[in-house]
Amino acid sequence: MTDVRAKLAELGLTLPVAAKPVAAYVPAIRTGNIVFTAGQLPLVDGNMAATGKVGKDVTVEDAKKLAQVCALNCLAAVETVADVNKIVKVVRVVGYVNGIPGFITQPAVVNGASELFLHIWGEAGKHARSAVGIAELPLDAPVEIELTVEIAD
Repeated sequence: MTDVRAKLAELGLTLPVAAKPVAAYVPAIRTGNIVFTAGQLPLVDGNMAATGKVGKDVTVEDAKKLAQVCALNCLAAVETVADVNKIVKVVRVVGYVNGIPGFITQPAVVNGASELFLHIWGEAGKHARSAVGIAELPLDAPVEIELTVEIAD
């Protein structure tokens, strides 16, 4: 099994504590060996790391870093229902990017999450993915990430 915290430490990162839901949902839910997370925003210690539209208020490179923050928050959400070290496969990543009209570089932003998962799990980190442009996100977040993973028994 992969030592997720050790892989994160290689990048100078740590696994955060899962953010408390801001509405009527749970951070993650497990059904069988699959865990689905709720969409995770770029919250750091309960505060938005940045707000605004990508392409105006936030650069693509900064948005990519924010997607990595969202990915870390997804892992923290998984940890509420299963040990992240028992993740055997990243199945799917969905990224929502709050961009200006005409912004078409969503995949470059969502790579912030995808590249983190590839670093942690290598081949098992390869996943299906959607990178979607959206007019607005909760709390004026520039990016939001959802994660689906397979867990070992």
